[in-house]
Amino acid sequence: MEKYIDLHTHSLMSDGSMTPAEVVREAKKAGLAAIALSDHDTVDGVREAMAEGEKIGVEVVPAIEFSVQSETETHILGYYIDIDSPRLSEALESIIETRRYRNRETCRKLNELGFDVTLEEANAIAPNGFIGRAHFAKLLADKGYTESVSEGFRLYLENGKYAYCGKQSMTDEEAVRLIKECGGVACVAHLHLTKKSDTELREFLIRLKACGLDGIEGYYTEYTPEMQEKYQSLAKELGLIISGGTDFHAKMKPHIAIGTGLGNLRIPYSILETIKSHKKS
Repeated sequence: MEKYIDLHTHSLMSDGSMTPAEVVREAKKAGLAAIALSDHDTVDGVREAMAEGEKIGVEVVPAIEFSVQSETETHILGYYIDIDSPRLSEALESIIETRRYRNRETCRKLNELGFDVTLEEANAIAPNGFIGRAHFAKLLADKGYTESVSEGFRLYLENGKYAYCGKQSMTDEEAVRLIKECGGVACVAHLHLTKKSDTELREFLIRLKACGLDGIEGYYTEYTPEMQEKYQSLAKELGLIISGGTDFHAKMKPHIAIGTGLGNLRIPYSILETIKSHKKS
């Protein structure tokens, strides 16, 4: 029987709603063989997730998702990263300060649009004190300003919308190099969100490959079949491996199910085997 995986999930250590252990149990319930806990700009939940995985029989990949400076929206996933690396800890301290600035700007812009939301309210629904756009989107939905979290993103918080703040503490090249310095495998997440033309995307990936980029996210919740085929072909052309995941956030993005995304995503375990083999080579 084919085994399936999800290499892009989030817990309440960043902007998900489940504890790391609950994410692993949700994966077990969904019949997954392996997941990566890839919280935004933090590895605080990795140990808990790995411990739960050992307990119930789900393979857990230590991971992280870095947001990087970009005119659009660019995230870099790091798999099998050394969560005890002093270099990583140093970088995360700087990232935390930048995130605080982004949150203040997001809140200010939402207020300018007439929405009565505060940082204190966002923090109240962020159990770990980690505030992200998903928390502001949930506030908008909870207060009746939007019909759903996804609508909040689409209308106000995604790249290009008024309340979006794109300030980041690292460039894409710095993120790739950091992941490699920490022993990890670096992959660009959700390529469509970079909003690059095919030519720009190819040049972008070639540039990052020269810095150590290993792969791209070849499976993702929002990819159409055509996009998935295009990105996977591009990876093969450029000599990059592929990863894949749903971007699971539990109640913060309730329309996305772990393992299957919008309902029809299936990522074979062979994808993780290739990542492991690549890391060893």
